[in-house]
Amino acid sequence: MGTGRTLHKKPRTRPVKSAGAKRRRQKVQQKRLVTLGVGEDEARKMGPRKVRDMLKRPAAVKKAVARKAAKAAAASDKTAEA
Repeated sequence: MGTGRTLHKKPRTRPVKSAGAKRRRQKVQQKRLVTLGVGEDEARKMGPRKVRDMLKRPAAVKKAVARKAAKAAAASDKTAEA
């Protein structure tokens, strides 16, 4: 059993990524961020690199979102008291 020309063609050995697949991946990654607690508008405004970096550490993202929510709640309590 020999190896013919088929396996020496570059697209055959390493498939080329398509633009549609890239957009789909980015959309899925943004949805994953939203499920972690990041706001939808905030996730949409982020660049793809930032989104990927945040998804590498989901526990840190959850902690940061909780901290931000607590800070917002404290600020709203101060305005309600005044």
